[in-house]
Amino acid sequence: AYYGIVIALGMLGGVALATYIAKKSGQNPDDYYDIAIYSIIFAIVGARLYYVAFKWEYYSQDLTRILNIREGGLAIYGGVIAAVITVYICSKIKKLDFGLVVDTAGPGLILGQCVGRWGNFFNREAFGGYTDNLFAMQLPVSAVRNSDITMELREHIMVVDGISYIQVHPTFLYESMWNFCLLVLLLIYWKHRKFNGEVFLLYLFGYGIGRFWIESLRTDQLIIPGIGYPASMALAACMVISSLVFIIIKRTKIEKSGIK
Repeated sequence: AYYGIVIALGMLGGVALATYIAKKSGQNPDDYYDIAIYSIIFAIVGARLYYVAFKWEYYSQDLTRILNIREGGLAIYGGVIAAVITVYICSKIKKLDFGLVVDTAGPGLILGQCVGRWGNFFNREAFGGYTDNLFAMQLPVSAVRNSDITMELREHIMVVDGISYIQVHPTFLYESMWNFCLLVLLLIYWKHRKFNGEVFLLYLFGYGIGRFWIESLRTDQLIIPGIGYPASMALAACMVISSLVFIIIKRTKIEKSGIK
């Protein structure tokens, strides 16, 4: 229940920020309310399908499980991909500049992720391996999924007052902090962007860098079948490279043409 509340707050905060930026930049905030309704719906569907795709061996045994999102199983990357596709379609229908729309919505998206990650704290999930650093977090073994406890974590189990604990990297905290810093940078840079779409590309670049590192720490990675490599790390690397290449190409063309 707390997870749902936190996710809902993240969504509301993201929409509020996007509409605020729209109003400040002379756009119609109502367009963003309309787009948000469809984007959120399809983002949830996309987040679920992305997760199911990489856990197909489990869900193929009983297809009805796919509809039971109460048991968990939402992946942010699937949500972002579905949301971007939805925004693109809505932009075309409303005859809006897609680059400007995603630039406006981008800060709201990262704010939503920043807040939403705390849902993992309440669910005691999406944590990393063993650590004894300053941010180390202890979790009762009975409160986490058995599949998320690695051999290294089992070797460092601590017993306090008869209760067994694992000590982990709070990766949800790392990502929330990283996203907050990225949000501040995007808001500062918004008025200085060189072309529509650049802020969103910077979001992809910045989030990809942070997610690549943070994902490497997690114990619940979604693995690409047949390759054995974490799907989120592969996608993060692609995001970083492709967004950087596109920014360089676009900026080079602008400088050569003298267009601002």
